[in-house]
Amino acid sequence: MTRHIRHAAAFCALLLVALLANALRVQVVESGTYDGNPANRRDSIARYAQPRGDILVGGVPVTGSRDTGEQLRYERTYRDGPLYAPVTGFASQVYGTTFLEHAGDDVLSGTDPLLSAFPLWNDVTRGRPPGGNLVTTLNPEAQRAAYEGLDGRKGAVAAIEPSTGRVLALVSSPSYDPAALSGNDAGAARAWARLNGDPDRPMLNRAVRQTYPPGSTFKVVTAAAALDAGVVTDLDAATRSPDPYRLPGTTTRLTNEGEGCEDAPLRDAFEWSCNTVFAKLGVDTGLARMTRTAQAFGFNDTDVRIPFAVAPSTFDTSLDRAQLALSSIGQFNTRATPLQMAMVSAAVADGGQVRTPYLVERTTRQGGATVAAAGSRPSRQAMYPSTARRMRELMEGVVREGTGTNAAIPGAVVGGKTGTAQHGVGNAGIPYAWFVSWARGERDVEPRVAVAVVVEDGSARRGDITGGGMAAPIARAVMEAVLDS
Repeated sequence: MTRHIRHAAAFCALLLVALLANALRVQVVESGTYDGNPANRRDSIARYAQPRGDILVGGVPVTGSRDTGEQLRYERTYRDGPLYAPVTGFASQVYGTTFLEHAGDDVLSGTDPLLSAFPLWNDVTRGRPPGGNLVTTLNPEAQRAAYEGLDGRKGAVAAIEPSTGRVLALVSSPSYDPAALSGNDAGAARAWARLNGDPDRPMLNRAVRQTYPPGSTFKVVTAAAALDAGVVTDLDAATRSPDPYRLPGTTTRLTNEGEGCEDAPLRDAFEWSCNTVFAKLGVDTGLARMTRTAQAFGFNDTDVRIPFAVAPSTFDTSLDRAQLALSSIGQFNTRATPLQMAMVSAAVADGGQVRTPYLVERTTRQGGATVAAAGSRPSRQAMYPSTARRMRELMEGVVREGTGTNAAIPGAVVGGKTGTAQHGVGNAGIPYAWFVSWARGERDVEPRVAVAVVVEDGSARRGDITGGGMAAPIARAVMEAVLDS
């Protein structure tokens, strides 16, 4: 009898060891598999069991959380959703996260170890502290001025503080309300289908994810390269540029929209945007120097993040002389995001320095204590300081008496460059209207804002589309908002 009891006890002990071994296998060896299984809803339930941290603009939250009382308890809400959608992105219980909601998800969801005083204890208990906040660099008045200026037309605006790289405005139009995607009901599914099927692509962030031919705004880069290379030494000396200009190695003749571009000095050619002068300047400067300058401004950089990824702007490094001529006036394969062209303008305003742009000033705990700050940002020299001074002079002339007079602000010093970019097969597409600029207030020592605007207005008559007419007034409104704040 005793022997049978011992056998039963040993068998029970063996079963207990097997159970413990299996529990160890499940919790340690197989935990990753179970955590990643789509059928496991524990992570989702825990994720939405508490309010999400907020994204702040001007010290005020533009996001929130609503208690639904359901299993996935808290649902994301947005204040002025379409205005800030290119910055916040969306946080959906079904479709995931985008833009700041994605880049800052660890902080906003409360899973960032920096939010907890005892992160190891949270690992053991699988608890999480309250979600933290992202404090953005945006200027709310500038953001609204850009949004209202576009007025629903396709296009984008990016504004930067030249001395720091802080992003002051980031607008894409047409926009959408990210709150429509927050939940997990049929309404969210319908909104997702509608937004993805919309030919105007309202969820596309045109400010950072869409590249355009920059047109004549790229002449800022070409002029800087020519001045740095010594191809031009006197802004008022004749450039010996024919009109029309025959593209090297071809029979194609490049012309200008207006008169007076033959042999025009750089100052006049810049003010009136002479294609022939800048095409020849690009060829005379040479591919190597043009490439070096373009890349110093940020073209061909695939690692720009603000903190979400920015589509790389491109300048072709394997061009023949005819292609180089066209690329030097912002056509052929040259492509740029509005953010990139704001960086170009900001570099001119900041003595030739290109500051790395950033959108998050700091992250905080729920109570407001700072967890991490942006800190110093790397920079590089895109042109000599002496060249930057002359470029500022040229850009001021555009606004004072050239094609950019619509950007002038009483009492402020404003520099700018217009652009009307052709695109499509045989340039048959409706042109894009561009304007890049910077502004210094009456009491400012250095420029406080640099802006890039692009407008795709398919409803306008082709002949009415100009950077000075359509984009410059938007840039002026954004600059005024920053200077007045």
